Amino acid sequence: MTRHLTRLSWNSIRLKLILGVLVITIPLLIFLFYNNFYAIRVVRDQVAQSNRNMISLYMDQIDDNLNGIDKYLTNFIVNDKDLQTMANANMEKERVLAQVRLDEKLSADIMTFKSIDSIFISTNAESNYLDVFQETQSMQERDRIRAYIKAEISELRQSRKFNLQSWYVEDIEGTYYLFRLLRTSEAYVGAWIKIEKLSIPLSLLDLGEKGVSLFATDNGIPMIHEETVRRNQIDITRNLKHYYLSGGKKSYLVVGEQSAKGNFSLIALIPDEQILGNLPYLRRIVTIISIIAIILVPTCLLLLRKLVLRPLNRIMSAIRRISEGNLNTRIEPFQTSVEFQMVNKTFNEMMNQIQDLRINVYEEQLNKQKAELQHLQLQINPHFFMNSLNIIYNLALVKNFELIQEMALSLVQYFRYMFRSNLTFVPLKDELQHIQNYIRIQELRFPGRLDFDVKVPEYLKDTLIPPLVIQAFVENAIKHAVAEIYPIGISVQIDIDDSHTEPLIAITVSDTGKGFSEDVLKNIHAGQRIIDDSGGEHIGVWNVQRRLGLLYGERSSIQFRNGEQNGAVVEMLLPIQLNL
Repeated sequence: MTRHLTRLSWNSIRLKLILGVLVITIPLLIFLFYNNFYAIRVVRDQVAQSNRNMISLYMDQIDDNLNGIDKYLTNFIVNDKDLQTMANANMEKERVLAQVRLDEKLSADIMTFKSIDSIFISTNAESNYLDVFQETQSMQERDRIRAYIKAEISELRQSRKFNLQSWYVEDIEGTYYLFRLLRTSEAYVGAWIKIEKLSIPLSLLDLGEKGVSLFATDNGIPMIHEETVRRNQIDITRNLKHYYLSGGKKSYLVVGEQSAKGNFSLIALIPDEQILGNLPYLRRIVTIISIIAIILVPTCLLLLRKLVLRPLNRIMSAIRRISEGNLNTRIEPFQTSVEFQMVNKTFNEMMNQIQDLRINVYEEQLNKQKAELQHLQLQINPHFFMNSLNIIYNLALVKNFELIQEMALSLVQYFRYMFRSNLTFVPLKDELQHIQNYIRIQELRFPGRLDFDVKVPEYLKDTLIPPLVIQAFVENAIKHAVAEIYPIGISVQIDIDDSHTEPLIAITVSDTGKGFSEDVLKNIHAGQRIIDDSGGEHIGVWNVQRRLGLLYGERSSIQFRNGEQNGAVVEMLLPIQLNL
């Protein structure tokens, strides 16, 4: 069929029409897209550069202001005698007078630094603390900041750190502040500024109606306009040396600059739609080129499309969906030529016949598989039934009626579960409860020689698994590993295995018996029924392998090996299933 299509490809009307349209329209479309992208890039570059210049200018002003404050604080530390007197005075009167003079001096000096909210001093004596304010803060805010500064200085004294960072940002009860802290051998001197105060002049930046400017920490946390950043999913953690686009449904142009004096940045967010909205000339070009591209398409293609291409496309689309496995595909009736109507009718009739045939075959296979699966599950029941009757018989011989009653009750619970075993899946907790009941029955048969342990996370107990897959291996362990004298330990461990493409439930059943022989392991791996050296048939092994293959296919796996010390180990990996 492929050779036939290749031979006819150059004579195909569809191919010729498509090639003709592409030869005409592709160059125009390429030019259109290139013109669009180039113009958009140029406009973005210009907008980004213009706003970067404004951001840089304002950030330079902020850094110059912070640098002036640094110089003032440094000069104050070096030259002010009252600071030294306040820190080192032996007499209380001298210290108080020095503190009064410092308060008057700082109150006068802070008026020359309008951007500073407060200047503070703390000497080595923690009670010697002095601060002055700009009279714009509430008493509650002053107390919060004062408590933070004292705690910070106390921590620095305890850690004995001397080299302090430059201006740094701190979030205090949801409000951001900029701090500067200098230290001498006698005292701490510093200042702080409320970020909201620095943000007031940002309104002078012309970022358009929906653009915003904000301060952010060096970790990309916005200190203002948090809601705008969060709502629009804007990433401001990237490198600010170059502008970039970010956002969810709406893209924003992100332009910013890092402060040279502190761990914060000034960032401008400009909606991309606002930038491109200023391109009426580009829009006119796009409209004109689009109209030209439409006019150049031959008008006759519309008629040919209706008469030939559309019917052919419907047939090809139906064939493609069928090749993908959708046998419900039909060609809906539509107005077309008689020839295509006949082809469509014949196609639909043929698909009806194929689907009916496939459904019949599938139902037969499904019934066969279901019957085989139920047979495999019921295959276990007689095996245990004979052992149970033997236990009751032995108890009757010794006339232990109390144990006979307990055994009868355990058998009732056991067979009640077995009557449900024709279900394809059961909760893991039910399977484990069934195994516990089975172990109790075997403990009556082998008193003092069974040690059973189960480890399973609580969150896995509602997971659905095939019934009797764990019990089969526990039963085989008791049947083939319990000796007349020596006790046996049986362990069931269940957990999640996420090392595969999908999470699986890992089930490990191990015992302390003599383990598998080499021949048995060889036959197990070959998928054959196993008869061990003693003539016992491991019917449960083949049974579980077959059932897992029918239920899961290649999604499950089962491994058999001997433990490092001794005993048999069975490891199963099953897909996690929480509902039927």
